[in-house]
Parts: sequence; C-alpha cells; structure tokens
Amino acid sequence: MSIDDAIKQMTDTILAACTSAEVKVAKMSDEEARLSVYAPAGDMQAIKDATFMPAMDLLNNDGMDIQVFVYEKV
Repeated sequence: MSIDDAIKQMTDTILAACTSAEVKVAKMSDEEARLSVYAPAGDMQAIKDATFMPAMDLLNNDGMDIQVFVYEKV
C-alpha cells in the first residue's frame, strides 16, 4: 500500500464518521503522514474511535504511520 492509498483510506473513514469534517494532510515521508481533522465538538470522539484501530492496522500491517489529530471546528 502506498502512503496516498493509506491517506485515502483514513480520510474515507473520517468522513464516514463525520461528513462535515475538514481534513488537512501533511505527508512527512513515503511511510508517514499527519491528518489534522477539524470537526464539531460532538463528533470529535466518534472520529477518534473510528480511526484508532485502522491507524494501528496500517502501522502494524503496512508500515504506514498515519497520525490523526482531531480539533474542534469553530
């Protein structure tokens, strides 16, 4: 899996948890990316819950370190 595939997979997971979330991506390397997610306060925990295991699976199975940081959208 490429970093772009991993980012797409994680972005799709985030948007499934909260359709109004805004995702900003920073690629750090070919195996690492940071996703900053801006969402309403009521959806923040749902995004964290939805992305935790997929992020761990990407790290353990594919060597992709996708970090998801969730911030309140104001």
